[in-house]
Amino acid sequence: MDRNQIKVLIRQMTLEEKAGQVTQLPSRYFAIQGSQLTGTETKLGISEEKKWLCGSILGKLDAVSMRNIQKENLERSRLQIPLMFMTDIVHGYQTIFPVPLAMAGSFDPGMVRECARISAKEGSAAGYQVTFSPMVDVVRDPRWGRVMESFGEDSKLNCDFGKAMVEGYQGENLKDPDRLAACVKHFAAYGAAEGGRDYNTSDVSEFRLRNKYFPPFKACIDAGVKLVMAAFEALNGIPATANPWLLQDILRKDLEFEGTVISDWGAVLELIKHGVAEEEAEAGRLALESGVQIEMATAAIVKHIEVYVKKFPHLEAILDEAVEKVLILKNELGLFEDPYRGVDPEREMRELRSPDKKRAAFHAATESAVLLENNGILPLTKETPVILTGPYAESKNILGPWSVDGIVEDAITVKDGLILKGGRIKEVIQTAYEEVTEQDSDRIVQTVASGDVVVLALGEPELWSGEAGSRSVIELPEHQISLLKKLHEHQIPVVVLLFNGRPLDLRKVKEYADAVLEMWFPGTEGGNAAAALLYGEKNPSGKLAMSFPYGSGQIPVSYDMAPTGRPKADLVQEPRYKSQYLDIPNEPLYSFGYGLSYTEYDVQVNGKIVRQEQEYLVPVKVTNLGNMTGKTVVQIYIGKKKSLVARPVKELVAYKKIELQPGKSKEIVIPIEEKTLERWIPGKGWTKEKGEYTILVSNDGRNFQRMELTVG
Repeated sequence: MDRNQIKVLIRQMTLEEKAGQVTQLPSRYFAIQGSQLTGTETKLGISEEKKWLCGSILGKLDAVSMRNIQKENLERSRLQIPLMFMTDIVHGYQTIFPVPLAMAGSFDPGMVRECARISAKEGSAAGYQVTFSPMVDVVRDPRWGRVMESFGEDSKLNCDFGKAMVEGYQGENLKDPDRLAACVKHFAAYGAAEGGRDYNTSDVSEFRLRNKYFPPFKACIDAGVKLVMAAFEALNGIPATANPWLLQDILRKDLEFEGTVISDWGAVLELIKHGVAEEEAEAGRLALESGVQIEMATAAIVKHIEVYVKKFPHLEAILDEAVEKVLILKNELGLFEDPYRGVDPEREMRELRSPDKKRAAFHAATESAVLLENNGILPLTKETPVILTGPYAESKNILGPWSVDGIVEDAITVKDGLILKGGRIKEVIQTAYEEVTEQDSDRIVQTVASGDVVVLALGEPELWSGEAGSRSVIELPEHQISLLKKLHEHQIPVVVLLFNGRPLDLRKVKEYADAVLEMWFPGTEGGNAAAALLYGEKNPSGKLAMSFPYGSGQIPVSYDMAPTGRPKADLVQEPRYKSQYLDIPNEPLYSFGYGLSYTEYDVQVNGKIVRQEQEYLVPVKVTNLGNMTGKTVVQIYIGKKKSLVARPVKELVAYKKIELQPGKSKEIVIPIEEKTLERWIPGKGWTKEKGEYTILVSNDGRNFQRMELTVG
């Protein structure tokens, strides 16, 4: 079907049929009872007939259900317009990968592209055509529970990983039944919620929006992403769902997006609670006028469309544009040719959780883990007697938030992993998340003999992060810390495994533990990955994609802070009158880019920077000084000595992950794209400033080799 045929189809549609196409309803309204499709209109306030006008369905369904619903739809549809099925496949469909914040720590977009490809293969086999992923909200406040969905605090990393996921989901041809259309979210600055409280207002300058928050969306748009989801929150006083500046001036004109804009769940009716709409009809009209093409989970537009057009005749043309976007997407997915695209119960059974997919999940989990501390206790030998304890010792709840269709029973626990690796487990003592009894802690201490090591699997309960998972204090539960402290006081060697969805305040953990391995929520193969890392079969190579604060009072904190007029490092300024805290350092406990290894690396600048076409080539020599093969991430940052605006001291512009055998060196050249030097400057737009730049080279986010670059 070409564009003209789509326009002809739109002219054949009634007003209600058009409004139906821009309506997306939850799957619960199409529930299956026996062989009959049933639903309820109590909450929606629309008839059974009008319900079947909807253009897409979201939510949890299997291949059989989707085939039956599509069949019913085509029997009812006057013009034979197929439904689309959408869902949240955020870090895997049934094979679950680590949460995105963890995967960003791999600094390997290619790995994430492959994870997205596998997710698309599984999700499409179940019958879905669209996933609400990737999320590229730049995040700097770990109190916000949804940081686990993001790729962290850095705009460059969000650009690269968002682009990779779009490519992995969509592939070269969206009609390929193994592919999914991607929906990038949440536009815009949802991750800047004030106080880290979910759904809260965000107030962000245009300077920061254009330089930090918009670029990841632009990267996904340039990669061909098919949908953009408007954010829940009010940005600078105007809810994103009713913000024509955001959805039209910025998204359509500046960022050149040509696809479909969808609201978030129920966000259209939430315009009433925001106080910008008086009632349902006005809320739907505002969203449609502002640039929303699909209303998710509510039905304001389809209920009130006839009133709209009578009162506001210009709305029919806007509606036609919205319907055209929806039908173009359906056509790109091949649904007019095959409404049952990919819906095959046998294929579903064959594709889901197959061995090759689990191998990819294991690889992702090992590449994403970050070694935060190690006094030499790791790696363990398999002969080392281990007392395994803590709330995550035997827990299968390691998939993480937004593993909607993940099979918890499939998850490999830490205990499973250690046993499968042939480790010597002396005892396993499972504890609760928020309470460790005196009897349990005494038993653990009394069990330990000379030469034993305690592997303490700590973390947040899964529901403490994710959507609606904001926390004011980001420490581990008190009883977990008390157990760790008691073991430390008895001089018992302790390796802490952390399972969590956000950066935590780990000052006490750092004080009491001999080693700390951040596993995040690692997904299906988490236990196998933890065991491989503990025993040195895999060498930790992950780096933090988000800083771990020194304390909650330091939040928000990130590596790319501006110097201020009174930087703490200023030796001239009187000591007290500097930009600093009196009671804690300015720097986070563990900074962006930080992560240890079982070996050591020497990173040296290896010559002068050379300009070649549209790139600056940075020569670096890396040497593995240890006795174990490992990977490290060479990170390139820039700073501008003098600028038209106050720029951060350093910003990530390039990186490369390399693997080295013991004692080996590698000379590499890392390109800095010339366009990464550009910044949006008020009154000037995107500008590449001439002059002196500082180039900083590191593999740990702490120690830097310095170079100078002159841009003419």
